[in-house]
This record gives sequence, structure tokens and C-alpha cells, in this order.
Amino acid sequence: MTQANKAEIGRIKEISRNIPGWLPDAQGEFLYNAAKNCRGKGVIVEIGSWKGKSTIWLAKGSKEGSNTKIYSIDPHTGSSDHKKSGVVWTFEEFKENIKRAGVEDIVVPIVKTSEDAAQDWARKPIELLLIDGAHEYEMVKLDFDLWSPYLIEGGIIAFHDTIRWPGPKRVVKDEIYISHNFANVAFIGSLTYAQKVRENSLVQRLRNRWVLFLKDACELVVSLRLPEPVINLGTRVVRFIQ
Repeated sequence: MTQANKAEIGRIKEISRNIPGWLPDAQGEFLYNAAKNCRGKGVIVEIGSWKGKSTIWLAKGSKEGSNTKIYSIDPHTGSSDHKKSGVVWTFEEFKENIKRAGVEDIVVPIVKTSEDAAQDWARKPIELLLIDGAHEYEMVKLDFDLWSPYLIEGGIIAFHDTIRWPGPKRVVKDEIYISHNFANVAFIGSLTYAQKVRENSLVQRLRNRWVLFLKDACELVVSLRLPEPVINLGTRVVRFIQ
């Protein structure tokens, strides 16, 4: 990583630090680099943006790459202190955070549920897809079924909270790790990602199963509540052998 990139990552960390959310810096850096590596063959779509932490990482990366638009889909009726018309409302905070980060020109907010947004989607191809919406199995599976068909061959799909959340965990196991249509599966903490392919090879399928074993082992370690230095060491080892 160049000094310029390190400085940019540092600035994004500062920006995102005060934005509520559950996205560790390491996962944010992955999103930044994944967006930066997009080549304009499709757009970037995130399902679930809440107050914009992940959106900013994606948008900053895109600006360093091909300036691919980010379509940020969220009904913005999640948890917040601001209320509108009797329901909890987060869109104003999202817009403020995006503007403060200087990325409002590259972000297209879609204030709808994933299902409603898919009905109006103009069949734009997707180069990077992040699924981080409702975590119930049926909803995660629906997000995958609705949006993954638009993911181009060679495109990247990522799911958040795939450790300790039964819904995302089950979907990535069934649809990513043991699928014939994804290769180069890996994970950073609870974030699982993979590359879409026409059909993966036997070697790639075996590798995917190996990474699934590592992911399950990591989840077991977390559940044992071992000392943080031990967990950090284990995390570094897993990243090296994936």
C-alpha cells in the first residue's frame, strides 16, 4: 500500500469513526478496495446502508477507481433517534453523513425495501454487490435471489454478519460456499465474499469447503470467549492461510 493510500484509508477511518454501525475498519478497507477495483462493467449495489458507514467506504474506493456509481438501497426505517410520521427514520442522517464525506455525487440513494427496489431495477449489470439488509434467513435469501442474477461474471458478492447470525450464515453456506457458481471465497471477520464464475472447478470447490471449515472454526473460537490477543493472533493466521 502506498503512502497516499495509507493516508486516504486513515482519513476514511476518521470520517466513519463517528458514524454508528457495525463495520470494523478491516471490513471497510475490503469494501474500499473492492470498489476501487471495479472497472465500470457494472454498478455497485448495497442492500442495507443504515447511516452510511459502508456506503462511504464503497464510494471513497470507487472515486479512487473508475467512479462507478453506488446504488444504496434501504427503506431507512431502522433504529434511530429521529422519527418521522410515527416510524423510525434514518434517511436524513444518511444524507448528512454522505455529504460530510464528500461522496454525495457518486451515491444514488434508493429509499425502498430491497424487494420494491428490485421491481423497479432497470436491469443494470452489477459489478459489486453487498448484502447487509434484514438478517432473517428468508430475507437474506430473497435479497440473494433478487439481486445476484444481475451480478456479472467476475463480479464480487459480499455478505455481512455471516458469523453468529443464522440467516446470513445459512445463505452463504448454501449459495456461496457449496455453490458451483462462486470461486475465491474468503472472509474477514463476519464478512464473507466471493467471485461469481460460470462454473467453478473441482479445486475451487474444495478450496471453498476449506474456507468454510476455517470460518466455522473461527466462529467456535469467538464463542469460547478466549482472550483478545489469542483471537487477534488466530485472525492473522486465518487471513494468511485462506
